[in-house]
Parts: sequence; structure tokens; C-alpha cells
Amino acid sequence: MTAVIWHDLECGAYTEDLQVWKALVSKVRGAVLDLGCGIGRVALELGKAGHEVTALDRNSTFVAELDRRVDELPVTMHVGDAAGFELEQRFGAIVAPMQLIQLLAGEDERRRCLRCVAEHLRPGGLFAAAIVDGVPVAAPGEVWEPPLPDAREIEGWVYSSLPLETGVDGERIVVRRLRQVVSPGGDLTEEVDETVLHAMTAERLEDEGRAAGLRPAGRREIPATDAHVGSTVVLLEKEA
Repeated sequence: MTAVIWHDLECGAYTEDLQVWKALVSKVRGAVLDLGCGIGRVALELGKAGHEVTALDRNSTFVAELDRRVDELPVTMHVGDAAGFELEQRFGAIVAPMQLIQLLAGEDERRRCLRCVAEHLRPGGLFAAAIVDGVPVAAPGEVWEPPLPDAREIEGWVYSSLPLETGVDGERIVVRRLRQVVSPGGDLTEEVDETVLHAMTAERLEDEGRAAGLRPAGRREIPATDAHVGSTVVLLEKEA
């Protein structure tokens, strides 16, 4: 359950991209597949907007939590890997929020993911993937000040997650957060959590999409927040 708490704390309050996903899927015909759905941040919002949604994540604990939260919304869940899923349904749109495509382990997994996407899209269907376009570079003289931590109390336990930095290690973008837990008795434990994104450009993803049978269909921008980097949403379309 701890993994759910951290995921909810660090991702659940992020809303900057939701209007982008809603606007994109409103223009397509058919159901939507949410890749790397986590505990349903995007899938539930799309379900509330009236879309039929299938949500897929390889973490069975996250999928079980989403099942608990789904209520009467038109959202179904599957445990599966974005780099190798096989579903009976075909979709009008497939979305990959929060740099999911960059969390995959390199080019081979990305290409397998894109082939799966192409196989599961209906003719004319749209794939939309949020990425950090290129490698973040600080402006000259820019000083980054960390925001206040995300914090929550659950049954007397206090959980806090503080963004520390976004660093570059070769072709990897490393996002570090300080996670702290205070017990009901006041004992403090802490650790630094690292999320690794593989560097990617919109042009490269478009090229890899072409190889999988998807053609570029534009881009959208999601601005940065205090706690989250900005993203480019790369659009790829399956020919009608």
C-alpha cells in the first residue's frame, strides 16, 4: 500500500495536462486506452467526461487501487506492460501521460510499445505521448528553488515528498525526491527516490513511430509547474 501512497502523493495532484488529454480524445471515435495508468489519475478524469476507457499498468497494486476507486465510471482495468500488451479491443485513441514512453528501458522497448500501439489503434486512431523534449538545460544565472513538499497524514502517519532536483546523467534525466515518513510516535525515516527518464526528442519519437506504421499528427505543449517539468505531447496517427 505504501507504493500507492507515494504515487498518489507525487502524481495525484498534477492536473496541468488533463485538459490536453480531454481535448485530444474528444475528437476521436471509439474507446480510449490509458498506458501506464497508475492509480487512475487520467483514466478516471476521462471516464468522468463520458469516455469509455481501458486502463493498463504493469503494477498490479496500482490496478487494484484503481479498481477500488472506479465506482460506476466506464473504466476497465488490465495488468500489462506498455512494451508488450495484447488486448482484444481496438481503440480510437491511446494516451501515454507523464513521460511513460521515457520510462521504458531504451529504444527496443519503445519500438515494441509503438508496435503494440499501432496494432491496437483503429484506422485513423490517435496515439498521444507526453515527453520531456530533449535534455533540460538551466538558463544562465537561473537558480532553482525547490517548492514546498507534498505532504499528507494517513492514520497518524505523515508522508512528505520534496522535489530536490532534475539532473542529467548522459542520456538519462534523473528526477530526485526526498521521501520522509513520520510515525505516530514521532520517528522519522527518509530516503531519496530517483525516477529515471531516457532522453528523447519529439523528432526521434516521430521517426520511431513511422517505423511502426504511425504518421506524425502534430504536437501539444504542457507548461511546467513548480514540481513537474514541462512536456511536449507528440501525436502519431494510424492511417485510415
